[in-house]
Amino acid sequence: MSTAGRRAAVLSLPASAPDAPPGVDPAEFRLALLEDTYEVVAGLRSVTPALVLDPPDQPDAEAVTWPGTEIVREPTLAGAFAALHALGAGEAALVAADAPDLPPLLIGKLFRALGGAPAAACRAADGHGLVALAARLPLPGWLAAALTGIGLDTPDALSRLRAAAPRPGLVPQGPGWHRLRTPGDLRSLDPGLEGWENTRALLEGRPLGA
Repeated sequence: MSTAGRRAAVLSLPASAPDAPPGVDPAEFRLALLEDTYEVVAGLRSVTPALVLDPPDQPDAEAVTWPGTEIVREPTLAGAFAALHALGAGEAALVAADAPDLPPLLIGKLFRALGGAPAAACRAADGHGLVALAARLPLPGWLAAALTGIGLDTPDALSRLRAAAPRPGLVPQGPGWHRLRTPGDLRSLDPGLEGWENTRALLEGRPLGA
């Protein structure tokens, strides 16, 4: 698969916005996480970044993207994948917006896994939901049907996708990573790692995980 048709899109879903730690404005916290996660995908080599919006009108989310970023307005993962395919993607990864320190290597592993499978998942470290889901496009019918009722926040998303597959091995799992959905999840952040600059600045002076 040529990397020219690869997209990595961050999902901006305020309905599932993470809980902000005490003393931090929830809207600022959500945008900081979103911007840092977007910077991860925008920095990937040979991958075009995109932003998926639901609800469709989110000027604050669009404002954190680089000029020319593709904007997709879709409420489901299946719809987002279809829209990215229409934009020219032959492969795409959808990434949760609350993973500001996600190593780019993990997204790269998902794309590599697509060489032998139609989809690949990065599971959340707590076992609930996914951090990212990658797929070859267009989606096979069984996967498109399954994704109409599954989101990255669905607790048993990976098991449901595997149950929908016509045979085992069609949704391999890459290394997992953490998401920041509660104040306690902040203890997963490593101050020694580069990146997540906006989240880092917002939390400056606060103990992580307090």
